[in-house]
Amino acid sequence: MHEEVSLTREVEAIQIPSGDSITLPAGTPVVITQTLGGTYTVATSAGLARISSNDTDALGVDKEEVAAKEKEQEAISDLPLEEQVWHQMKQVFDPEIPVDIVNLGLVYDCKLTAPEDGKEGTDVLVKMTLTAPGCGMGPVIAADAQARIMSLSEINNAEVELVWDPAWNQDMISEEGKMQLGMV
Repeated sequence: MHEEVSLTREVEAIQIPSGDSITLPAGTPVVITQTLGGTYTVATSAGLARISSNDTDALGVDKEEVAAKEKEQEAISDLPLEEQVWHQMKQVFDPEIPVDIVNLGLVYDCKLTAPEDGKEGTDVLVKMTLTAPGCGMGPVIAADAQARIMSLSEINNAEVELVWDPAWNQDMISEEGKMQLGMV
């Protein structure tokens, strides 16, 4: 990691921390600074950006590495559904902090319910916050969590709601998260 590569093709990315969509042209030199949760944070001459796992080929990432991560996802299918949901949320990372949203203490509530209209499947409502209310990446992080939860076959609908009460603080970081950040 932290090796400079040139994009082999044009890539759609999300600018950090604004959350704006940007296009990085083919040939753009980038440094991969973080590879967590299936997304890639890269440093460019214009600042940080987040690239989706769908664009790993443009970064020259090893396909076997991607396949190994997909195989790991299959292994969770034997867990109870609620544990699968929490596992999926642990695959979502703030692109500036190398700790998942669960261990960072951003997820306040997660409820699984049967849909009221008699449909099969389960509905999920997650209430989460951000480290700072003005973070432009909030909708991106929430959408990432929603997409990961929706990737579970038993999920009918998932909603991720951003809330601000109580305000997040560093005391909400789990012991695991604090160890990852070198705070312990």
